[in-house]
Amino acid sequence: MLLKLEDPKFFSNLISIISELVTEVRLKVNKEGMNLVAVDPATVAMVHFNIPAELFSQFEVEKEEVLGVNLDNLKSILRRCGSGCSLTLEKQDNVLKIGLHDKIKRDFTLALIDIEGEEKEIPKWEFKSVIKMDVQSFVDAIEDCMVVSDACTFISEPNKFIIEAKGLHSARTEFSSDEVEIYSDSSIARFSLEYLAKFIKGAKIANRVELNFSENHPMRINFPAGKVTLSFVLAPRVEQDD
Repeated sequence: MLLKLEDPKFFSNLISIISELVTEVRLKVNKEGMNLVAVDPATVAMVHFNIPAELFSQFEVEKEEVLGVNLDNLKSILRRCGSGCSLTLEKQDNVLKIGLHDKIKRDFTLALIDIEGEEKEIPKWEFKSVIKMDVQSFVDAIEDCMVVSDACTFISEPNKFIIEAKGLHSARTEFSSDEVEIYSDSSIARFSLEYLAKFIKGAKIANRVELNFSENHPMRINFPAGKVTLSFVLAPRVEQDD
């Protein structure tokens, strides 16, 4: 296996975002590209990404490879990759060779690890509410809610979408169908801001966000970034009141 990225910034950003949620993961590489599905230790959230083979300037894979990687260690190496630096990833025995090439050639080796557990897949659900919006507006609404509570509520109607949090204090952001794309019946769902605070780091790679949810049902958040896929799934908070 030998992979090369001429501009690895988006890959570095992906690893940084995902490492907020999970630490030890299986990176799968096959002829279609690189992908990951992982569940956080509390089994509350799931993350998925896919990078198609065509985004790599060099992509040599004879068979599917599964790379057990500590993301904190990988992230530390990727931070050494500056502007104008290309990145190569090569599996040799039980190590991942990582090459950073700019004016000089620097090589790192990352020991691969065995990760136990069942293989996971992103569930396929139908949702009553789908909201498509500017990612910064979503980030601002979530950060507003974080000021006053540890959970927020998504309220969607055919022509209105609201994100609000209530505690001793409250915060509320309301969007109309003139400002965001709304495909919805009436749905109300409540989610942990601790996790949403990690998910909104997807703004590093995407200008838009897609929220998919139904009442008392897990939510899927997609950050579309060209041909790269980044998605999160989050279980709802079940208590009735803040």
